[in-house]
Amino acid sequence: MINARSAALSALLHVDVNEGYSNIVLDKTLASFPMDSRDKALASAIFYGVLERRITLDYYLSRFSKSPLHKLDPQVLEILRLGAYQILYLEKIPKSAAVNESVNLAKKNHLVKASGFINAVLRSLIRNQDSLSMPDAQSNPISYLSVKYSFPEWLIRLWQESYGEECVRGLLESSVDRPPVYARVNSTLISRESLIERLQTEGIKANAITWLEDAVSLEQTGSIRESAAFQNGLFHIQDLSSQLCCQLLDAQPGQRVIDVCAAPGGKSFTIAEHMQNDGELLAFDQYKGKVRLIRQGAERLELSIIQASVRDAATPPPEHLEPADRVLCDAPCSGLGIIRRKPEIRYKLQTSIDSLPDLQYRIVCESSRLVKNGGLLIYSTCTLNPKENGLVARRFLEHHPDFSPFALRLPDPIHHVVKEPENEITLMPHVHGTDGFFIAAFQKR
Repeated sequence: MINARSAALSALLHVDVNEGYSNIVLDKTLASFPMDSRDKALASAIFYGVLERRITLDYYLSRFSKSPLHKLDPQVLEILRLGAYQILYLEKIPKSAAVNESVNLAKKNHLVKASGFINAVLRSLIRNQDSLSMPDAQSNPISYLSVKYSFPEWLIRLWQESYGEECVRGLLESSVDRPPVYARVNSTLISRESLIERLQTEGIKANAITWLEDAVSLEQTGSIRESAAFQNGLFHIQDLSSQLCCQLLDAQPGQRVIDVCAAPGGKSFTIAEHMQNDGELLAFDQYKGKVRLIRQGAERLELSIIQASVRDAATPPPEHLEPADRVLCDAPCSGLGIIRRKPEIRYKLQTSIDSLPDLQYRIVCESSRLVKNGGLLIYSTCTLNPKENGLVARRFLEHHPDFSPFALRLPDPIHHVVKEPENEITLMPHVHGTDGFFIAAFQKR
């Protein structure tokens, strides 16, 4: 099982150093290590467990390390985290084995001098495990929540100020749950009922989401890319929040639609399916590699109306670009609404997101120039930060009198959790069962 731990260590270091997305990093790492399915499952469990519990693990490890953790070699620190996670959270792994394998991992990575230190720290953790305690919840509630849920204090404060104490608790609790898997049926090729039956023959359990057209939840999926139904373009994976966003855009067959920040293409695919693959859908992204992903997805799904090409959404549109009936502006954001899917996002520095609202405002302003008179503009993000959401939407309306707020026609189960105008909705994982997401709609007069 040394390969499983080596793979987890390699993936964690890659996320730390290169700031890669956890799911992409793990997939590439697992493919490069010779392991059976059992070892791959262990590597995945350790990798995501350490990512999700980093602040908690560091809090306990710091009690037994004579050196400050930030001064340790990155490999040594990650090996300590790997060992501590197994000791504290993986009951099926003997504690002595967790220590021994961590020491072996250090030696394998030419850290022989550090192996004794790693051994001492982890054995101290085991000896004192029953007496471990968290910060006092009464005298230091922010620190308590930070250590318990492994969230930085600045983010907890941001959510408390923005959404209130009760909502924060719900958000933190939902972050430790395994996120559900949702898919959008390719209604141009198959009905929802037929897809559910088809997936059942593949051993995949699918259930209809009654409040959202052609949406299903998936269980027992295994590797989705190996599904024949997936390979044949009968569905694509997409959270309910994004599917709802596309439904609210209300694109009709024969219309012209522009998706200005389209990669990796999920929303473009769903919009094209709403349009019954009839009309014109321009999908833009500023990177060639991501445009290629959109084209590949559209080809798999047989959605011929999608034209994907390179364009920077923050720059003025070229004169030859005709206005559209519908424009979707799903802007780049801090991603604070998808932490349960990409746990590394929680460790972003607060300063790293400060410049985003101005970029988002610039993108939505440029995107508004692509909307026909009477047309609809949707601004959306997958974050939970009012500065990137409602404040951008209201700033846009304030400086664009040719647009007016367009009231969202929300399905019955979707209701407002925070106070906001009728043209906005903030979706919360613990309330709506979706990713954290924001949608605002504007109509050109």
